[in-house]
Amino acid sequence: MPLTPTAQILRTAERDGFAAGAFNVIQIEHAEAILAGARQAKAPVILQISENAVRYHGGLAPIAAASRAAARAADVPAALHLDHATSFELIREAAACGFGSVMYDGSRLPWAENVATTREITGWCHEQGLLVEAELGEIGGKDGAHTPGVRTDPGEAAAFVAATGVDALAVAVGSSHAMTVREATLDLPLIAALREAVPVPLVLHGSSGVPDSALAAAVAAGMRKVNISTHLNRLYTEAVREALAADPALVDPRRWLAPARDAVAAEVARLLDVLAPQIEDRTGART
Repeated sequence: MPLTPTAQILRTAERDGFAAGAFNVIQIEHAEAILAGARQAKAPVILQISENAVRYHGGLAPIAAASRAAARAADVPAALHLDHATSFELIREAAACGFGSVMYDGSRLPWAENVATTREITGWCHEQGLLVEAELGEIGGKDGAHTPGVRTDPGEAAAFVAATGVDALAVAVGSSHAMTVREATLDLPLIAALREAVPVPLVLHGSSGVPDSALAAAVAAGMRKVNISTHLNRLYTEAVREALAADPALVDPRRWLAPARDAVAAEVARLLDVLAPQIEDRTGART
């Protein structure tokens, strides 16, 4: 099936009160696993490729083409999203590669510069039909929105969305990037306040460190897109280690990558159920 626009997936999530799962692709096995998990959960899914992954591959086009082909072969709604891009050039390339959305990360810029740059990029992306996610960050710049202790102010968030025209906003509510233990505590009253103040879908970054119960509560409070990467990479790596330890003579990468792919697929399916436990089929047939 053709790629599904990210905007359509987020509209479905808003309408039905769940959060779209957004999972990062590093290798083709990640894309295959994410899509297999989405099929099992009967849920739409967002495949994310970050600027770091682009750097690892030496360019966007190859991993984007592989992810796009895998998504088109899947029988669930799947979108392609550029995650944490700081380069306008990379955003232009993503548009040429068929992405449905981009996340421009100006969170480390001072407020005025972040607003001006985000507004310019959003205007261009809208002309191309791309949804734009942004991150407000800490006012004054420096360490970004997900430094421990930073919280997004609802009034500033509303002003940022109004000034930039973005379509989704990543907010700081207690999570942190690259956590390998799931013990983050989210500020649920703040999520509810942001939901009231901000007229676009809210996005939770750094969700790998958030336990299931907190993820479900965040969705109930108004989160509509949840990004998860490190948690899946940890499971992926653990499965590789186990396969190699069980048979030190292994030389065929397929023999130790397949268990890793299966582990990620199972966890994606489980997490998608956490993000929408009350909905039996989230594939968006009514959109």
